[in-house]
Amino acid sequence: MSANLERLKNEKIVAIIRGIAYEDGIPTAEALLEGGVTLLEITLNNDGALKLISECREKFAGKLCIGAGTVLNLDMAKEAVAAGAEYIVSPNLDENVIDYGLSAGVDVWPGTLTPTEIVRAYEAGASAVKVFPVGALGVNYVKDIRGPLGHIPMMVTGGVNVDNINDFIQAGAVAVGLGGNLVNKQLIKEKKYDEITNLAKQFLSKVKGG
Repeated sequence: MSANLERLKNEKIVAIIRGIAYEDGIPTAEALLEGGVTLLEITLNNDGALKLISECREKFAGKLCIGAGTVLNLDMAKEAVAAGAEYIVSPNLDENVIDYGLSAGVDVWPGTLTPTEIVRAYEAGASAVKVFPVGALGVNYVKDIRGPLGHIPMMVTGGVNVDNINDFIQAGAVAVGLGGNLVNKQLIKEKKYDEITNLAKQFLSKVKGG
């Protein structure tokens, strides 16, 4: 098992930075770290994403594990790894991205939804898959696919909140990706970073049984 997959299973939460101003990136990362969240996914469609990935890798070395999200194709994957991404997350399944990740020693967690996609991604070499958008299908869907596919580590993303996060973990998800319900754009816009820290603590206490 890769170190990042082990971390994903232990930490259970990936905070997703998407749609915030570039200058808010570092303070947001600090707020999440303060709240105990150490896996951070910066989506490539965020303002200044590649620069932010590099800066976060440098500033939070040994503290935060920085990945790139919304990696749609091979070119984007190469840019992300060159910028310092430690893992790659996609909303879609592209075997070329998985192949590249394997050759570069970087975990790839591709977006999948159907059992066929989940198995394809895992057999292509993905160390875990992202089931997305899970909110549209709900907890029972995760339970159902975990039945025959329980050997494949699944992170669920889309529609996960503080009230249902434990339901998804209990249904068999190894981790959850949290966007706006944790990395709240309005709070960040208003520079209320302490509230981001509090949200991080709330989510963590749920999954850690606090």
